[in-house]
Amino acid sequence: MNARVYPNPSTAQALAPYARIKQWLKDELSRGRWPPGAPMPSDAELVAQFGVSRMTVTRALNELRAEGLVERVQGVGTFAAHLFRVASTLRIRDLHEEITQRGHQHHAEVHLVRQEPAAEGLAQKLGLAVGAPVFHTLIVHFEDGLALQCEDRYVNPAAAPGYLGNDFTQITPTQYLLQVAPLWEAQYAIEAALPTAQEAKLLGIRRDEPCLVVVRRTVSQDMPITMARLVHPGSRYLLQGEFKP
Repeated sequence: MNARVYPNPSTAQALAPYARIKQWLKDELSRGRWPPGAPMPSDAELVAQFGVSRMTVTRALNELRAEGLVERVQGVGTFAAHLFRVASTLRIRDLHEEITQRGHQHHAEVHLVRQEPAAEGLAQKLGLAVGAPVFHTLIVHFEDGLALQCEDRYVNPAAAPGYLGNDFTQITPTQYLLQVAPLWEAQYAIEAALPTAQEAKLLGIRRDEPCLVVVRRTVSQDMPITMARLVHPGSRYLLQGEFKP
């Protein structure tokens, strides 16, 4: 039987019992203790390990299932979710998928695909040394011939060493990265802003046309994957979502 182990004992003791179990499982999942599809401790094992009721364990596991981190099969057990399910839960959606689901045509124009040295601010965000190689792409996505998004993306070579070898007119960066470096965590900044001169030219809009700008950083099991600046003309894009209590 495993001993009770918490990533931070003082913090763990301050949490509710179900939250301690949930946090411990999330920490172990993030460290790769259970690869995707692998069986995880049973309810009975967690009850014994943490000295709690079965109801407490069930709550922790059900919340992890709701977050897309585990799969529960009745009468069989609990399994680590495949990481693409985590990406889906975080709603990192591919623009190609969004456009085709609307019944429209997507195509991409690739303006830049290269390796370059990482500047100081970018290096810090991607966990690289200043001047270390970083992959850089600049792509404009179209819906039925109308420019919908300017995607300026930097990628950590350690997370996706084959990134630059792709034909990004045939596969989007998001599609490729979710295949080779499924994300665990995403951080967003969303604002209304004016485009840069280059972005306005690529999108075919005026410099004074408001845009929705999304800056997104993603991480896979403690390894930074990518930093992306996604610029959408405000008159052509609607940001939608949903909330369920």
